[in-house]
Amino acid sequence: MSDFDLLIRGHPNDIGISAGIFVEVGPNLRGSATEEVDATSLAIFPGVIDSHVHFNEPGRTDWEGFTSGSGAAALGGTTTVFDMPLNSHPPTINGAAFDAKREAAEQSSFVDFGLWGGMLPDNLDQLPVLRDRGVVGLKAFMCNSGIDDFPYVDLGTLKQGMRIAAELDLLVAVHAESQETTERLTRRKIAEGKTNVADFLESRPIEAELDAIRAAIDIAAESRCRLHVVHVSSGLGVELVANARSRGVDVTCETCPHYLLLTEADMAAIGPTAKCAPPLRAAAEQMALRDRISDITTIGSDHSPSPPEMKRSENFFEVWGGISSCQHLLALVHSCGLDPNRIHEMTSANVADRFGIRQKGGITIGKDADLALLDPNERVTITADRLNYRHKQTPYTGRSLPRIVRTILRGQTIAADGKVSARPTGKLVRPNRS
Repeated sequence: MSDFDLLIRGHPNDIGISAGIFVEVGPNLRGSATEEVDATSLAIFPGVIDSHVHFNEPGRTDWEGFTSGSGAAALGGTTTVFDMPLNSHPPTINGAAFDAKREAAEQSSFVDFGLWGGMLPDNLDQLPVLRDRGVVGLKAFMCNSGIDDFPYVDLGTLKQGMRIAAELDLLVAVHAESQETTERLTRRKIAEGKTNVADFLESRPIEAELDAIRAAIDIAAESRCRLHVVHVSSGLGVELVANARSRGVDVTCETCPHYLLLTEADMAAIGPTAKCAPPLRAAAEQMALRDRISDITTIGSDHSPSPPEMKRSENFFEVWGGISSCQHLLALVHSCGLDPNRIHEMTSANVADRFGIRQKGGITIGKDADLALLDPNERVTITADRLNYRHKQTPYTGRSLPRIVRTILRGQTIAADGKVSARPTGKLVRPNRS
């Protein structure tokens, strides 16, 4: 009988795995193993927890789906995803919708998954139901979401919802852009017939993001609700969060690889596949964001795909705003030149800690044996034929990134050498509540 089911030979430590968990970590581990992997020349990371994806199932699987989306995530070193309550139809805003999405994911997901619930003007009575089902948090839009069945919340509704969330010990995540500002500027541009990339960028200025972040922080401070500001695009936005946290407000923030690697000039050059909201910023703003990286808690892909026809319009305001990127989250973050320990924190440890997923987040005895093995010395160029997405589009086409060699979920290899190599075995993860 073997001492380990899987033994990873690494540098400086070896990693022993049995029954799907880490059982021993240290240099030069002794003992036999059913399988042994030589990773001494590789960078070893805990499996990535991508806390921000849109797989759009059920209801809009022609946009993505768990099979293609989770397979892409697995190829990129991600072992757990948190699926947003939109753009699935129906959105995850009540118990029945949660159950339908969970069933779909359990049948098709190659990676473990958590589910976000939604906070809408007309579902506040469903928040206790969603908490009991096990949502990782509640997502609210402070501006138009672009999806008719997921309306934004005004400040009064957000205040009421965050008070309820605080009582339920639910984290609330906000898409922080001012509806008043973005709607006014968008209407003005369209009325003037100004609908190109530059016009779209001017309709969603940093001030709209900052106004919304300030408002959400004020409500969180008053309600004592745990707040997470997603896809922050500016250094000033991160500064607002960091300053509030120093005052005792329970607030954190996320950014995405596209804000660290792409600029508004790239949006103009690449076109619709690089459209997102908040939009990409000027190079100087990107540098300001990078300068505040130590104050950012998590990095998520915000993988938000759509059919190709939704990315085609002469009117840039009509183009779907979403970037497909979950397949390359770890490699993109690695290419930013961050310290490996910082990558570990932002893509795994901090996510597990902030969302209460205690069985994930680190190469620690007793935790789920989730790993991503990356070769920093071998590069792979992103091409459409290598994308696992339902629709082969991403703004990163042509970019050279370090190769993800193997992805391991609970001790089992789920992707290796560019191929998904296992049947769907993903399980629901839910916060550990005291």
